[in-house]
Amino acid sequence: MPKRWRMQPQDAAVVAGLERAAGVSPIVARLLAARGLVDAAAARTFLAGTLQDLRDPELLPGVPAAAERILAAARDGTRIVIYGDYDADGMCATAILFGCLQALGATPEWYVPDRFEEGYGLNAEALRSLAAKGAKLVITVDCGIASAAEATVARELGIDLIITDHHGFGPALPEATVLVHPRLPGGGYPFGDLCGAAVAFKLAWAIATRASGAKQVTPRLREMLLRAVGLATLGTVADVMPLLDENRILVKHGLECLRLRGGAGIVRLMELAKLQEKSALESEDVAFRLAPRLNAAGRLGQAGLAIEMLTTADEARALQLADVIHGFNEQRDTLERSILLAATKQATHDFDPVAAPALVLAGRGWHAGVVGIVAGRLAERYHRPVVVIAQDEHQGRPATGSLRSVPGFDVLAPLQACRSHLLTCGGHAAAAGLRIEDGAIEAFREAFLAAVATRMPEELRLAQVAIDGEATIASLSLDTVGQIEKLAPFGQGNRRPVLCASAVRLTEAPRVIGAGGRHVAMTLIQHGVKIRAVAWGAAEWLPHLPAPGQTFHVAFRPKINEFRGRRTAEMEVVDWRPDGPDITKELPPLIAPASPSPAADGL
Repeated sequence: MPKRWRMQPQDAAVVAGLERAAGVSPIVARLLAARGLVDAAAARTFLAGTLQDLRDPELLPGVPAAAERILAAARDGTRIVIYGDYDADGMCATAILFGCLQALGATPEWYVPDRFEEGYGLNAEALRSLAAKGAKLVITVDCGIASAAEATVARELGIDLIITDHHGFGPALPEATVLVHPRLPGGGYPFGDLCGAAVAFKLAWAIATRASGAKQVTPRLREMLLRAVGLATLGTVADVMPLLDENRILVKHGLECLRLRGGAGIVRLMELAKLQEKSALESEDVAFRLAPRLNAAGRLGQAGLAIEMLTTADEARALQLADVIHGFNEQRDTLERSILLAATKQATHDFDPVAAPALVLAGRGWHAGVVGIVAGRLAERYHRPVVVIAQDEHQGRPATGSLRSVPGFDVLAPLQACRSHLLTCGGHAAAAGLRIEDGAIEAFREAFLAAVATRMPEELRLAQVAIDGEATIASLSLDTVGQIEKLAPFGQGNRRPVLCASAVRLTEAPRVIGAGGRHVAMTLIQHGVKIRAVAWGAAEWLPHLPAPGQTFHVAFRPKINEFRGRRTAEMEVVDWRPDGPDITKELPPLIAPASPSPAADGL
């Protein structure tokens, strides 16, 4: 799909003022201004926020009452069950509260529903089973805020129910013992984009301070909280939450906590993902290498093994489980490629991905645990909201679907408008899940496309590449890219800066790399200076890229690559354009062009 290159507007005077007032380099000043951070104090906080800048957990709606009830239950020996979820965020949230209660000397249990038999969230049968086994306090993590009927069942069973969640609300709030939610009506919490694991971390923090009788907690509880910061980081990145405000602080400091305190299982997963060679963990490492491995277990119905890996005190068992989970990821990858191929064929042969406002694709026998990834890949490729539905192999049984949106478009409104065609649905602005009768898919497709068409603004229908500035290959030194890295962690809401370079050439034919040949590696040259470049998931570019020697334009993310102790600057190419009019004529250079050195051509 074609993309529009949008040059970020800049006010030179504002950038110069920010550079002086905040004491940052010209590169960092311009990138901060492009993100709307023109106030010097806000810019300094953005760059240097510490864990002490996190808001007091007692301010989070419901936390004081929940912390008091949980602490009393832990001291009384009440049977406590943490009711989790089967994605990485829910797994991490479960592990956080489990670790917190263990650190208090309690003996908590955890429960995670079967993805395929029970589905997402609280279910009445599970509550009845837990009550029969003696559970008196059930704490949900990353689920439950839309479970009004199930909360009533819990009350009838004599279970105290504490719901901690961050998802969208249902028609009525559940009548639970306590509700903990950053956007709880009337709560007034200033940052509503915490993930489930971050909410669990805040609750664990409040429990720890109450148990210690002071803001400074005991050494054992401090160690628990530092590990929880790492797990909250994993959940935040895995759930694609905006890396702003408290999330930015958590991830900025939690990456090191995750690396040093994640536990034997996380360390083993990092080894298997080839991350141990790196001097520091990055948010992209979590997003593309660690989180998918945890999610693979949940997608294949084995979330319990991942939670066990995160919570077990037996290091040998944790290592064994990490190896198993790595195997799940390879299995998930194979399934994903197969379904992506079939769904792409359906999108192009049966529908029109260019003209259609959205895509609703369905296939019999597609794995329900993988369709969400496929929907995300297709939404990115076609820049349309995409629903991918896994129909049961036996005709007539309900089907399971996943929905992924495009940046800037809240997909929940059109989904809710089609609720009459669905058995269940839920999620948030960027992603949702649904269950549907096999025979209702066509009617849902028509209704959903119509709902999206009336709600999606024209400007969102064409993918954009927001470009922060122009740079020459010669200017991409380690020092320059290191300056850009000061804006890390990068992710949702704080994207890695994108630059453009004009009149570059391929030195030789590009080649495919990676499992399944999905990525493209190339060497680019400009004014005699070469640089390595990689385009992730862009194998379809190969027949269309210019021949070696022909000039073209590239949009790219500058990165530092670490390999066997060697650090080099390289490009992650996100888009390209054939040679033509100067696309950067209205854009002042982000990085002052440097004269190529005599040795530069040998890079």
